[in-house]
Amino acid sequence: MAIDPRSHTPVYVQLADLLREQIEAGELTPGSALPSEARLTQEYGIGREAVRMAISLLRSEGLVNTVRGHGSHVRETPQRRQVELPPGASVIARMPSGGERRSMQLDEGVPVLEIRDPKGTIEVLPGDEVELTRPA
Repeated sequence: MAIDPRSHTPVYVQLADLLREQIEAGELTPGSALPSEARLTQEYGIGREAVRMAISLLRSEGLVNTVRGHGSHVRETPQRRQVELPPGASVIARMPSGGERRSMQLDEGVPVLEIRDPKGTIEVLPGDEVELTRPA
């Protein structure tokens, strides 16, 4: 699929869509490197800023991570652990603060789950590492 510069959809969104499709189809597997900015710029005939914006969009969706000097890679799917909600608990999904993101070492785009038990105790967990269950 090619990028259409005359489309109403911005070229960076078109590139993000192409890369997302490759990730979802398994053509780019977890841990694999995305092509370099220079290669994507040449291959699709778009500017470097559009490439950076496309990768940034995929990072915000939690699909890729970028390490300066090492490029961007498809995110590994983290192992999930089951967390049983106590009766009467509530859960709020939200984006983490900067401090929470650093302390939990969360990739950009990963939400947190704030679990409040009936006593008012709050536990904040990475949203991509837990599966919430209810007691039977």
